[in-house]
Amino acid sequence: MRYQISGKQIDIGEALTTHVKSEIGELVEKYAQRPTEVSVVFSRVAHEFVCEAVIHLSTGLTAQAKGHASEIYPAFESCREKMDKQMRRYKRRLRNHRLDRPEPVEFGEGSSYILAPSEEVEDAEATSLQPIVIAEMETKIPSITVGEAVMQLELAGHKLLVFRNEGHGGVNVVYRREDGNIGWIDPRNSK
Repeated sequence: MRYQISGKQIDIGEALTTHVKSEIGELVEKYAQRPTEVSVVFSRVAHEFVCEAVIHLSTGLTAQAKGHASEIYPAFESCREKMDKQMRRYKRRLRNHRLDRPEPVEFGEGSSYILAPSEEVEDAEATSLQPIVIAEMETKIPSITVGEAVMQLELAGHKLLVFRNEGHGGVNVVYRREDGNIGWIDPRNSK
């Protein structure tokens, strides 16, 4: 398992690094039982310490959590508890998907753009139709089932997930609706 433990403008001591490795190692061994990659970042916001952890499972799923506290160890414990709760909730599914998928999830490449907000100009209507691209970057699109996509959405805490549906190879979207339910967009079924 590969660990990346770092701090944003704060020093991370050897004792904290060892503690994080042992706690996260137990968590991953308990639920995932496969080699993974773990990234833990500590930072400070005003008087609070913030711990953000991301666990990349070999099945392609990603779990992430964030914890806050006035001390650095309790911030990590808060983050670890949230991660434990997420992975406990999906333990059965994590193990079932692991058995069904002997190979890791394939990722396709896609472009991701950040567009500048449009300013309201009454006379220059034609120029306002063309947004300004601030940033262009590559992103990865997983090739997974709808069930795995919903689980990934829940584990990562995202509002939206774009994925390639393994059932038919088309691009699909799952998203969290305002009422708390999950929506699924499958353009192939729009006929």
